[in-house]
Amino acid sequence: SFEGRVEVYHDGKWGTICDDQWDDRDAEVVCRQLGLSGTPKALSWAHYGQGSGPILLDEVQCSGNELSIDQCKKSDWGQQNCDHIEDAGVSCDPFTGTDVQLCQSDAGTVRLAGGRSPGEGRVEVYYNGDWGTVCDDGWTDLGAQVVCRQLGFR
Repeated sequence: SFEGRVEVYHDGKWGTICDDQWDDRDAEVVCRQLGLSGTPKALSWAHYGQGSGPILLDEVQCSGNELSIDQCKKSDWGQQNCDHIEDAGVSCDPFTGTDVQLCQSDAGTVRLAGGRSPGEGRVEVYYNGDWGTVCDDGWTDLGAQVVCRQLGFR
């Protein structure tokens, strides 16, 4: 939900963006435009798979302060010299940072796995791009209460 191939809608059709000049400042604008507050990272070479249809933008060069891609310096719509192997991607990873940020971020950072019902299971956390387990050393009912509350249970 916070990363993928970047596609734009223009003149009645969806298309991709070529990764020429694509960098983290462009990713920052995409994340802002989507209302995501994670750490912006630009990905190139169709990292999230090749799109289909037109390649609508090329040579995108944002300063990072724009509110939308349309405000960035770029080629004219539809003017490009790319193939879909160069489709641009973005990650707006809300789970990067320190352990303190991890504990304070969305409920999406914690999940229960392997249980017989949605309200039970092994506690797993998302950190640095991967899901991992929580060691039970020092684990108490208080920790369980925090996880339950974070997942929306009473």
